[in-house]
Amino acid sequence: MTGSVPRLVVAAPSSGSGKTTVATGLMAAFAARGLAVSPHKVGPDYIDPGYHSLATGRVGRNLDAYLCGPELVGPLFAHGARGCDLAVVEGVMGMYDGAAGEGELASTAHVAKLLRAPVVLVVDASSQSRSVAALVHGFASWDPQVRVGGVILNKVASDRHEALLREALDSAGVPVLGVLRRAAPVETPSRHLGLVPVAERGAAAVAAVEAMGAQVAAGCDLDALLGLARSAGELSAAAWDAADVLGAAPPGPRRPEGPRPQTPDGLRVAVAGGSAFTFSYAEHSELLTAAGAEVVTFDPLRDEQLPDGTAGLVIGGGFPEVYAAELSANEPLRKAVADLAGSGAPVAAECAGLLYLGRELDGLPMCGVLDVTARMSERLTLGYRDAVAVSDSVLAVAGTRMRGHEFHRTVVEPGAGSAPAWGVRAPERRVEGFVQQGVHASYLHTHWASRPGVARRFVERCRTS
Repeated sequence: MTGSVPRLVVAAPSSGSGKTTVATGLMAAFAARGLAVSPHKVGPDYIDPGYHSLATGRVGRNLDAYLCGPELVGPLFAHGARGCDLAVVEGVMGMYDGAAGEGELASTAHVAKLLRAPVVLVVDASSQSRSVAALVHGFASWDPQVRVGGVILNKVASDRHEALLREALDSAGVPVLGVLRRAAPVETPSRHLGLVPVAERGAAAVAAVEAMGAQVAAGCDLDALLGLARSAGELSAAAWDAADVLGAAPPGPRRPEGPRPQTPDGLRVAVAGGSAFTFSYAEHSELLTAAGAEVVTFDPLRDEQLPDGTAGLVIGGGFPEVYAAELSANEPLRKAVADLAGSGAPVAAECAGLLYLGRELDGLPMCGVLDVTARMSERLTLGYRDAVAVSDSVLAVAGTRMRGHEFHRTVVEPGAGSAPAWGVRAPERRVEGFVQQGVHASYLHTHWASRPGVARRFVERCRTS
């Protein structure tokens, strides 16, 4: 498919400049105009896409050139933006900050180039006036392949401050497309891993997104921004499709022509959700569905049993440490999870899921599937990882290479079982995670679009276990 969905990438010189406020506000403001807006986030972040979804009424999707490879950025974008009038892509960190030691890989600038999209630079102007011109000029001229089409000035103090900033930017050759003052209603609370997720804030999150949309609509030239989005280059990319990628022939002998094999109707895979488990990529459920499973979401904070007929279980990331007491108190569900795992059924757990499957978390009983204890730590573990499967599991055969991301302030002891899940090359060589019967549990967050066979293998194991 060749498409030219109008699109903008919202970038900034550094984290904390206001990218999320501006990107979410733009999404909400354009949606309020009646446009179908496709929301995207550069990098592995799970939290910002929740705010994007509130603003647009569509699934927030990630574009990660490290986890998925640069070749999938265009197809995944086209998949998410199919049928939309406009796409807004929120960047990550500073515009040119990418995977450590990998140059531009996975940076906002890299993704903007892959999408042939103009960039809107959000600048925190709170402590500068004329210097803003040097800053914007530097970012706009650093890489000639990145087109900075405008700037939005954030945290502007007064009319006088605005006048000084505009005067300085006249010489930079980059138009000012918006000016935003400080506004308490749009501030979003944070804690140890970033913003508090939408699922935990309820009406407060809705109100914050509405305030972001109103502030951006009042302070930005939406017509000029839409015009800039429509100037994006032609993007030729076949939209990613879960059924298509699962129907593709695997390495080795060519798959015979004919109908794709289907797993039996009614095969259920339960996926943990609710406030404690908010981290997931939409493509995972789409791949499981395409592989023949019925995906059913349950809430470990509220549901005392797994969905009827559960043949496999996926427990992604989130904040079980925040809800440890409530998770522990739900003893019937903890027993149901332990019984399912004990039966040999496939269970895939990432990060928060690993903690939930352990014996205890901060001294409170968890499911006891794995003989590990977990506790909060002062140390933040963060970064991309190159990994190789160490043990055959329900997700992959030993030797399968995959890229992942770690982001946690917890420690599990021991850090790996007798059959580890992954061998990790950097920042230090180590093994981590657990493969035990049908359980695959690890701190590593992965994006299955990069290895769709993971979903196929998981569903096949659900069918045969």
